[in-house]
Amino acid sequence: MKVSVDRSLCYGSAECAHRAPAVFAFEDGYGVVRPEGAESAEDPRVREAVREAAERCPSQAIVLKEQEE
Repeated sequence: MKVSVDRSLCYGSAECAHRAPAVFAFEDGYGVVRPEGAESAEDPRVREAVREAAERCPSQAIVLKEQEE
């Protein structure tokens, strides 16, 4: 799963960092994907937390793309 945050949409609610701290951080007032976050998103529990963070993001700034094998 490829995870990113669209900074032009994010307004800094920090929901992502709260729901999936292994993948997201809160820096300079915006949610960001941690450098090691993409690898963490392969764990099924973390993956579910990332999906929940994307669904509950008030600005809909989280972009998820399934990677093709």
